[in-house]
Amino acid sequence: MKVVLDTNVVVSAFLSPAGTPAVIVRLVLKGDLDICINTALLAEYEQVLVRSKFSDKIHHSDIQRFIEIIHNIGTKIDAVPSQTDFIDEADRKFYDVAMAADALLITGNKKHYPMEPFILEPAAFLKIHMNESR
Repeated sequence: MKVVLDTNVVVSAFLSPAGTPAVIVRLVLKGDLDICINTALLAEYEQVLVRSKFSDKIHHSDIQRFIEIIHNIGTKIDAVPSQTDFIDEADRKFYDVAMAADALLITGNKKHYPMEPFILEPAAFLKIHMNESR
């Protein structure tokens, strides 16, 4: 199953290792999910994770390791910018990669995106994934 992870899912995974986003990230790292990426997504993951507000909670070496692994295992996608309107223009890159890859977009900020069936919150995605894995 192909997925695109919004940065808020990645950050939540680092901050709450027992939470639903962390379960999803572990599925990606185990190879159970195919994460779709491009350089813009990887750059945003890193830029947000290294913010000073997270420096006492997330180790720089863990960030670098995560980025390296995702870079190595992720499916690289060339996405064309969409014409869709966004509340936060920074979200467009995730939407565009998901559209180009025919992937599910997992986000904790679903309200920032258009109402599309391929855009899911982490709990909804995990429920679908668990049902399909049976």
